[in-house]
Amino acid sequence: MAAPEPDPGRAPGTGSAPRTTAETGNTPGSAPDPAPDPAPEPLTVPSMSAGPDFVLRPWEMSDLPLVREASLDPYIPLITTIPAPYSEAAAEAFVRRQWERAATGAGYPFAIVRSRDRRPVGAIGLWLRELPEGRASLGYWLTDLARGQGVARAALRTVTGWALRDLGVPRLQLYIEPWNTASARIAEDIGFRREGLLRGWQQVGDERRDMAVYALLNNDGPVDGRAVAAH
Repeated sequence: MAAPEPDPGRAPGTGSAPRTTAETGNTPGSAPDPAPDPAPEPLTVPSMSAGPDFVLRPWEMSDLPLVREASLDPYIPLITTIPAPYSEAAAEAFVRRQWERAATGAGYPFAIVRSRDRRPVGAIGLWLRELPEGRASLGYWLTDLARGQGVARAALRTVTGWALRDLGVPRLQLYIEPWNTASARIAEDIGFRREGLLRGWQQVGDERRDMAVYALLNNDGPVDGRAVAAH
């Protein structure tokens, strides 16, 4: 699993008190602060086939069983806001947060669904918080029963190709814990290159953990596989 970006509104220490006139440096008759940047446009999360066996689609309230299954995993709740212990109210709030991320332009959250029985087995997201600086990040997780079946590779390849080719993102990044050799191997197979180790980069549970950063540039060459719109 590659560490997802935290859900909006859940990161500690992000609140601040309103700034006073003295704090902004404005006095009567002085030039006002520059106008704030326009609000991001809402995003429409598409549905895409990820090879013959999986589909990526927007989150639905019918995905609560997936949230329940993920809440029982020892690792997923540490790197996401999947509720643990599980409650239906908390799970519904989690799904609404995914909708909110698209509605506020923060990124594209997908549920990963098995084609043959439409069972959701995981999640992947493309997060655009740093897109004004020319980069975006990816994160994904899978439930235990879905691992080792090529799900992560198919989903990551699809979203990576779509982000580079169709959205024109200049640089994609993945953050992977150094022990997670399976995710590192998948990233490298798709074309990501390890660029270094970020010490104490991310809060995981009760401690800060190192993360290896992997990146793929738009001009690094074609990604194996293409995202095909699902009809």
